[in-house]
Amino acid sequence: MKLLITVAFILILSSCQSGENKHKLLPSSESDLRFSKLAQSWDEAIPLGNGMLGALIWQKENKLRFSLDRADLWDLRPMENIEKPEWKYSWVKEQWEKNTYSKVQEMFDVPYDRNPAPSKIPGAALEFDISSLGETESVELNLKDATCRIRWKSGAVLETFINSTHSVGWFKLKGINCGLIPELIAPAYNLESESGVESPVTGQDLRRLGYPKGEIYKIDNSVTYNQNGWGGFSYQVNARWKLQKDFIEGCWSISSEFPGWEKQISAESLTASAMNEGYTRQYSSHKNWWKKYWSQSSISIPDSVLSKQWYLEIYKLGAATGNGAPPISLQAIWTADNGKLPPWKGDFHHDLNTQLSYWPAYSSNHMTQEKGFVDWLEKNRPEFEKYTKQYYQVPGLNVPGVTTLTGQPMGGWIQYSFGPTVSAWLGHHFYLHWRYSMDIEFLEKEAYPWIKEVAEYLEELSVTDTNGVRRLPLSSSPEIFNNSREAWFEDITNFDLGLIRWTFEKAAELAGELGKSDDVSKWNTILSQWPMYDIDPESGFTYVKGMPYNQSHRHFSHLIAFHPLGLVDWAKGEKDQQIIKSTIATLDKVGPDWWCGYSYSWLGNIKARAFDGKGAAEVLRIFANDFCLQNSFHVNGDQSGTGKSKFTYRPFTLEGNFAFAAGIQEMLIQSHTGIVRIFPAIPEDWKEVSFNKLRTEGAFLISAVMEKGDIIEVEILSEKGGELKIFNPFKNDSFKSSVSYKSNDNIIIIQTEPGQKIRMHS
Repeated sequence: MKLLITVAFILILSSCQSGENKHKLLPSSESDLRFSKLAQSWDEAIPLGNGMLGALIWQKENKLRFSLDRADLWDLRPMENIEKPEWKYSWVKEQWEKNTYSKVQEMFDVPYDRNPAPSKIPGAALEFDISSLGETESVELNLKDATCRIRWKSGAVLETFINSTHSVGWFKLKGINCGLIPELIAPAYNLESESGVESPVTGQDLRRLGYPKGEIYKIDNSVTYNQNGWGGFSYQVNARWKLQKDFIEGCWSISSEFPGWEKQISAESLTASAMNEGYTRQYSSHKNWWKKYWSQSSISIPDSVLSKQWYLEIYKLGAATGNGAPPISLQAIWTADNGKLPPWKGDFHHDLNTQLSYWPAYSSNHMTQEKGFVDWLEKNRPEFEKYTKQYYQVPGLNVPGVTTLTGQPMGGWIQYSFGPTVSAWLGHHFYLHWRYSMDIEFLEKEAYPWIKEVAEYLEELSVTDTNGVRRLPLSSSPEIFNNSREAWFEDITNFDLGLIRWTFEKAAELAGELGKSDDVSKWNTILSQWPMYDIDPESGFTYVKGMPYNQSHRHFSHLIAFHPLGLVDWAKGEKDQQIIKSTIATLDKVGPDWWCGYSYSWLGNIKARAFDGKGAAEVLRIFANDFCLQNSFHVNGDQSGTGKSKFTYRPFTLEGNFAFAAGIQEMLIQSHTGIVRIFPAIPEDWKEVSFNKLRTEGAFLISAVMEKGDIIEVEILSEKGGELKIFNPFKNDSFKSSVSYKSNDNIIIIQTEPGQKIRMHS
């Protein structure tokens, strides 16, 4: 080990600009959505949102249509059969052992498919008759200010946005020859829907909810829609406007009420207050919010497809989170507007979907957007504890794999909707929040208590053989064998085992951070009682003992110990590296026949974690080109017709979008081992690359610039202080640093102070 101390240097004399000055913080116009015509389908529309409110801007027949949504519009009727005496893990195991599993399917799987609710429900729509405006010239979503602008060749212009800090959406239509008064359209609760097969994927007819007809009334320049739903739930949609000879300007909002909820301000009151403040002032606060949001991080990569898709994903992350909204559900605030319920009822799937949706929030430095996820989990913790005690009949904490807005179980394929390790994967987000924020209060009050209670539950649930080795009574691996009896395994799967071993390892780690030595000893002892992963010498991670990955499948659940958990990692040496190489080679060899779009996004992260930049870029490009619609929405199936998957349907869900963004970030920076690596997985032909203020574990914000294939500058802000370890990003030790450092085996070690800024350059 050698100590290298550099002399102080004057930044203004440096030949290199700072990364922040060199790199534009706002997205360029090249990342905007631009079309010559309005979309003709809701799922290809321009998406706007502020976390709680959402809108899709498109054209239905000759009408400009705003599909309006609010995150907490939910039918919360309980799922059929959930409260029956048979609703127990032990009863499921009994039927599995007796080979009478059809009873389980009828009891808990079928109602999810058969019943229309519980479900996310749509809000309403605003329509403008634009037949007099003629042909459109351009349709644009400007990412800088999250505003949609539409221009017609006649000279008419529409601007519309959803205020990022207020619960209102705005519209301004200028250059019109006569008044275009908006019409408020109720969802098809009492109308014929579009034709098509009904299923949880395509959506059931809204009329099946059985709602009474809503009330729409107009007063002066205002229109209101009141709708009653199930169990005392109701919501209100209001729009109001001012009309002059050649323009109309107005706003809209949605409010919701449910017995026991905190009383909300009505939509009518929200729009009245907003109109008093005015379009200009509200747009100013909205624009400033997005300016601050975009200043939190940025990237520059020499692949226009990947760059544009990344900015669109980070835009959607900002649009789908915040303002006290619940977590990102399958479609978040962009519920289907086709007379049907949304795909898979728009629910919260915790066997992959919510987890992937928050992957990019950490290193993109958007922790505020992620906090709503762990806050929601913490808020509903009593509901989850009740579920654990009732279904698993043990104390501690597990979470239903498919939940409503308020955390109640929804059923479905119960291997996953009632899966035994759901809370462990959700615990990973508590851990990541701690590691990326280094918020000691969060560690003490939320992260460790969550993981500790999950560990206690797993300790109680597990059974021990005569050799003292623990296992689960029944195990599964999403979504292998779908919902059949064969989807349960007596041996523990690598999916469940990875999450269990991770839980006990991190429980010990976090207990150590808090000085709880007895807890450290306890969790390490229990960890040692669980077996190691089943590894096939040729194919790598298996699903379970005796069952290698040898058929194409959309869910890479078997390799969770590698990614995202990092229990098996390249940095741990040759043995782990061989497992990783064999596993990825098997995925490639077996092929993508039954992959979904999110499979490609996840594989991009996997290949980046294995330092395969070329491979990561290739699969992420396939995702962007072949599994996304023109507005960037991920629709699960291959839309290209080029055989990237045998799934060719188009149900829209968001997890693939956000996992894509995380994959790009994994290519640019990694820190999961405690050592920061800059540009760890970029293709060899990427010579001009930079990023600004990406976040790492340890709460460091890092900016870096590569020119002509050489890293020329790295800037670091240490938010909380502490030791920084960074793999030397320069080609040798002949670089300059603004602080002293140690170097050991090509790893730079710096003891930092809170708020300290560090600069290194060639």
